[in-house]
Amino acid sequence: MTAVERGEQLLTVTVESAPAPAGCPTCGTVAEAHSRRVVRLVDAPCFDTPVVLLWRKRRYRCREDGCPVRTFTEQEPGLARPRGLLTTRAARWAIGQIRSEHASVQGVARQLGVRWRTVWSAIKPILTAAADDESRFGGVVTLGVDEHVWHHVSTKAPEDGGRGPKELTGMVDLTVDENGQVSARLLDLVQGRTRAAYADWLAARGEGFTAGVDVATLDPFQGYRAAIDEELADATAVLDAFHVVALGTKCVDEVRRRVQQATTGHRGRKGDPLYGIQTILRAGAENLTDKQRGRIERAFAARAEHEVVDLAWQCAQQLRAAYKQADKAEGRKIAERIVATFPSCPIPEIARLGRTLRKWKEAFLAYFDTGATNGGTEAINGLIELHRRIARGLTNFENYRLRMLLIGGGLNL
Repeated sequence: MTAVERGEQLLTVTVESAPAPAGCPTCGTVAEAHSRRVVRLVDAPCFDTPVVLLWRKRRYRCREDGCPVRTFTEQEPGLARPRGLLTTRAARWAIGQIRSEHASVQGVARQLGVRWRTVWSAIKPILTAAADDESRFGGVVTLGVDEHVWHHVSTKAPEDGGRGPKELTGMVDLTVDENGQVSARLLDLVQGRTRAAYADWLAARGEGFTAGVDVATLDPFQGYRAAIDEELADATAVLDAFHVVALGTKCVDEVRRRVQQATTGHRGRKGDPLYGIQTILRAGAENLTDKQRGRIERAFAARAEHEVVDLAWQCAQQLRAAYKQADKAEGRKIAERIVATFPSCPIPEIARLGRTLRKWKEAFLAYFDTGATNGGTEAINGLIELHRRIARGLTNFENYRLRMLLIGGGLNL
């Protein structure tokens, strides 16, 4: 360091390397000093102020007449990448801010005193190299999969001016560690919500990866199930508990709306008994207060036709009860009874749910053997939604993928 200048909005530090003999990179002959040139690099902020390094790089002349290299400039690989505008330290600082502090790239650029493109150009090669490292897929025993919507515009292919499919499929490592904890990490994102999207990704990982997966969790989408059967034949498919309970809650809501329309001739309005309890019908019975229980009982007793809503609600509570049992064996008994009885229920919505669960019987009951859920995958989806809002949307899929792999813990950095 040779000089430091503190301005109102910028800290400028001038640096140069210590004098030392330098050899020609081609012939190895000891070179002689020729000149200097100043390279401007942006460093990590200091005292909440953007920092600029002015590196006075030494330029040398080769003394060997036959050498094709006449002059060359000193290099310091650890300081910055070739032709980079940010120091390595600044790039790592930016990555840490985005991953740990949920900062936007634009916010990081503002702190560094540069533009968005300058920051992304510096960190993208680091993220790309980490994403291409196949070792990050090692040790996956429990694999989760789910979809999310990444844009709401045209589905035209990128080569035709569009962004491609609106939905992406995300693969998440849900492996339990030695402490019995699940630290979910996003492994990858691929375009589309299809069997092929998931199956092709699994096939690309190779037999070593697929053979190590013992449990595969999923929501009730037949495309993902087909991919698991095709590429993870030895793994146990587990239907996610959250989605199963959500199906039961949806059935109750459908029955309530149907009965509301049949008995009143209109959609729910203020003062209608069933309309007044629509929210608390979605809660678990064990979480209701005495006041809420009283409201439900009065609504069900208001008309004889409301009895079917009561029955549908009790069926949904059975689904919750199966998952709430401390003893998984007791929960399995309830689940088996649900699969056996729901398909013959006189309420069409519950019968349809019963047929769905019967179709997914093995994956539905597998939860009570493995205890695996897709909860970690949903948590990763929550992080993705957060960062999509922070970024105000991302139009380039590869940039989107790298950004989400970073915040989802899928990169070894």
